[in-house]
Amino acid sequence: MTLAPVANELLAALPRKDYQRLLSSLEPVTLTFGQILYEPGKPIAHAYFPSDSLVSLLTLVKGHMALEIGMIGREGMLGIPLALGINDSPVRALVQGTGTALRMTSARFRNEYAKCDAMHGQVNRYVHERIVQITQTAACNRFHPVEARLARWLLMTRDRMGTDHFHHTQELLGNMLGVLRVAVTNAAGALQRRKLISYSRGQITILDGKGLEAAACDCYRVVRAVAERARVHRTRSAPPQWRASPEKNRNGELPNDASRSGHGEVENTRLGRKPETGRTRQIHPPLHGRRDAVE
Repeated sequence: MTLAPVANELLAALPRKDYQRLLSSLEPVTLTFGQILYEPGKPIAHAYFPSDSLVSLLTLVKGHMALEIGMIGREGMLGIPLALGINDSPVRALVQGTGTALRMTSARFRNEYAKCDAMHGQVNRYVHERIVQITQTAACNRFHPVEARLARWLLMTRDRMGTDHFHHTQELLGNMLGVLRVAVTNAAGALQRRKLISYSRGQITILDGKGLEAAACDCYRVVRAVAERARVHRTRSAPPQWRASPEKNRNGELPNDASRSGHGEVENTRLGRKPETGRTRQIHPPLHGRRDAVE
């Protein structure tokens, strides 16, 4: 059988025998922009492990726009409350980048989390990553200028989508950052004048990753440092035959962020897919999402 990479890093870090035991319970699905996976106070039906999709976690405040407090890509999973013994979601989970994922029923996830030491450990470390991301995002939204926050958001999106090209409307960016559209226009214009990004009719390309990192607030570096430490641990915990060599970027260089590399292999071509590079990703759903897509 042809070997295929496991794109989700959390799953790729599991020992081969543990992952193969999960195969029958992991269902490949396509997540489309605007799709709502969770709603606040509603039961969580599935745990999701993104492969090349992007999901935003939004907090809803009556009388105000929804505000993003976190984003999830191939480095982690949706459904953390299940690991804490909670069945309902505290946030809205909205797909911001169309792509694939693997999902597992909440009942099976709770069972595996309880009895599989490897999954238990990997999920617990990811919980710590999420806590750091959420707390830094809260501080960032309160204290940092829009230009630095926009740079952080674009870099975090790049790291999780595995591409320097995406489509964001100004309305979406404003909603994610909790600012007016004119503030996004000014911030994006400033980054473009510095030749860090190109931005035309919603099409965004990161031209200078290192320069954009320098323009971002320290929140990006804090979140990335924690993620990289966790990634090193995941790589070491996985057997050698599960590891794949990092992919090179357009300039033939290894990416700074290890999340853009390939991952472990399994004997099942229907599970997982290598993230695509050099391609524009559509990330422009309406903030309210598609309510008919609630799981």
